[in-house]
Amino acid sequence: MRRLFPVTDQTSASDQGEWSFDALAEAYAYPETEGSWLRANMVSSLDGAGQHEGRSQPLSSATDMRIFGTLRALSDVIVVGAETVRQEGYRPARAREAFAARRAAAGQGPVPVIAVVTAGLDLDFGLPLFTSPQVPTLVLTGAAAPPDRVREAERAGAEVVVAGDGPGVEPARAVAALAERGLRRMLTEGGPRLLGQFVAAGVLDELCLTVSPMLTAGSAQRIAGGPSVTAPEHFRLELLLEEAGFLYTRYRRI
Repeated sequence: MRRLFPVTDQTSASDQGEWSFDALAEAYAYPETEGSWLRANMVSSLDGAGQHEGRSQPLSSATDMRIFGTLRALSDVIVVGAETVRQEGYRPARAREAFAARRAAAGQGPVPVIAVVTAGLDLDFGLPLFTSPQVPTLVLTGAAAPPDRVREAERAGAEVVVAGDGPGVEPARAVAALAERGLRRMLTEGGPRLLGQFVAAGVLDELCLTVSPMLTAGSAQRIAGGPSVTAPEHFRLELLLEEAGFLYTRYRRI
């Protein structure tokens, strides 16, 4: 893998080859900030598809998965939509030896928390994501969520967090609720609807986007769905890596 941006005196042939997890962790380190930081990690085909046949994995690569694992290991909490949990077969986050010392030095537990955003709580609470995580899974929902589903989630061991006055979640309140729990380094992995909500609410700080050298055609969703924003926000390029035609980008809100 080679770094294309930023170009520095150290950018050389030494960038070639597989990057270590330490090198990736340095490249994707969260910024020093007193507040929370919401980062998204997504993959897109050349023609803008965020999925193929309902899943993102066919657009990925081995290096993309190394970066995916690195971003997870750096985070306090992984925020994901209910549909993505159902489609991608989410499981509890697992401890990674390669990041254990780094997490300990940052005051983090062995694994990030997973927070599922859902209005109707239409989830299988018998799955390992809810029954056997190292730390309880959070369920972010609204005050008008179905009470019977809330009770079932709690019986399964999940912690239900109200982050909206109606049935759904208000993105800004979700970010605030997680930050109040000390979960300031946030990572969302989608899906497109959830990312679109964060974008529309103006609470997304950073996008890590893998551009896959594939064409899919069809009618797959883009990486962010929902209504258009009134005024598009500008992001600046922070990092650009390349390997085998895949581009690994990091953009930060200006």
